[in-house]
Amino acid sequence: MTALTGSKPGPRSLAALLCGALAAGGLAAAGVSLLEPGQARASSHREAPLISGQPEYDNTDVYAFVSPDKPDTTTLVANWVPFEEPAGGPNFYPFPEDGRYDIHIDSDGDAQGDLLYRWTFDTKLRNGNTFLYNTGPVTSLDDPDLNVNQTYDIDVLKLDKQRIVSTTKIADDLPIAPSNVGKASMPNYKKLRDQATRQLGDGSTSYVGQADDPFFLDLRVFDLLYGGDLSEVGRDTLKGYNVNTVALQVPTAKLVQSKKQPVVSVWSTTSRKNASGKWTQVSRLGMPLVNEVVVPMKDKDKFNASSPWNDADFLPYVTKPELPKLIESIYKIKAPAEPRNDLVSVFLTGVKGLNMPPNVRPAEALRLNTSIPPSADPKRLGVLDGDNAGYPNGRRLADDVVDISLQVVEGELVGQKNDLGDAVDANDMKFGDTFPYVALPTSGSRGDTADKGAGSSPRTALNGGTTPAGSASGDDSAVLIASAAAAGAGVLLIGLGLTWWRMRRRVI
Repeated sequence: MTALTGSKPGPRSLAALLCGALAAGGLAAAGVSLLEPGQARASSHREAPLISGQPEYDNTDVYAFVSPDKPDTTTLVANWVPFEEPAGGPNFYPFPEDGRYDIHIDSDGDAQGDLLYRWTFDTKLRNGNTFLYNTGPVTSLDDPDLNVNQTYDIDVLKLDKQRIVSTTKIADDLPIAPSNVGKASMPNYKKLRDQATRQLGDGSTSYVGQADDPFFLDLRVFDLLYGGDLSEVGRDTLKGYNVNTVALQVPTAKLVQSKKQPVVSVWSTTSRKNASGKWTQVSRLGMPLVNEVVVPMKDKDKFNASSPWNDADFLPYVTKPELPKLIESIYKIKAPAEPRNDLVSVFLTGVKGLNMPPNVRPAEALRLNTSIPPSADPKRLGVLDGDNAGYPNGRRLADDVVDISLQVVEGELVGQKNDLGDAVDANDMKFGDTFPYVALPTSGSRGDTADKGAGSSPRTALNGGTTPAGSASGDDSAVLIASAAAAGAGVLLIGLGLTWWRMRRRVI
């Protein structure tokens, strides 16, 4: 036997040996999660510096379209709070009590609202001595287990040159569908949404609550347009995230100036109370992507605080846009000649013969010609594909506004034909055929653990996250085998360490 040499192991070196053995087994057992970290999420709707820190007041998207199943009505949808992680408890995503959510309607094209629909909110807490959003399964909106209850009012303001002529309350203390906590808490969320969908006295239909984010796109585009490498396109960055939604289906006759002038302009704003109690506009949105990719950083907050009738301030950003120059520098696709009057018609005035109101004042807003009936065969590229009921004539939920906007910005309307896009052509969840049309929100409980399908044996908190013996399959089996082998190796190392230590003591 070869004599062992070296200093006598002390308590620290022995402890290090034992810890090393245990770490070897533990790290190997956890190797799958350590070697394959979850992918980081990309950018969000947060288009301007100030509003990015106020997500409850950040309006992500606005939609306006002739209702496909009720063509004598127009549906207005506006969403707030970008990137709602469904499991984001314990507070989840309440509507702010110090916020005003407004949708503006201009019926004559002068860039001044003639009607304003205003949502305000109230919150009631059943039990302040628990951290729980709900204290048991919620089966109805008046369930006592729903601890956080929210309601809303809708006021309709008639305006003349931005002065209030009259105010009418069309919704008073109606219930809001809660955040979709998970399947244990809300086993039938559709029932809750149906209960929150209400007929109003003026002939409108209303829904306020959570929904799947209907916007679909690959936000990796903000990584310098993929840096010239298109191998990673096609991932819907907003998949799995929810938003707070207000949806209103209104008899079209209440919105338009007359049958001879059926074009309405639509935009939304959010206001909140400042420290002195005054209301301040903090967000504004009409056409998608304008503040995100047309307005430069220095003026984004200014745009959010501005009104459409002052949009001449931002005209140079439309006639001389930055995006085509970026595309040319990275992909060598020649930018169309300036000034871009074609973009003025799409984003600021409406397209002549389609959705341009008479005597229009250029302003950034969705423009919808309500006399164009819904399409029996909607096309995701809207007007570019011959479907005049789609974007930029208003905006439907399934309109692929990213591909449409990219193709228009690259000269589709001035003879530079192209097929640019982000390879995300549809939302990850199917939209409904009836009001409120938006998809149900993603549940806070997802995956195998939540589904508990046939043959599955989910990990639980009660067994330390391990899968019961004999129930693993597929990749889980490999993980368990690797974990068992690693644990065995750890025990073997500990045993060898103790044997060596004892032998060392005898030799010395």
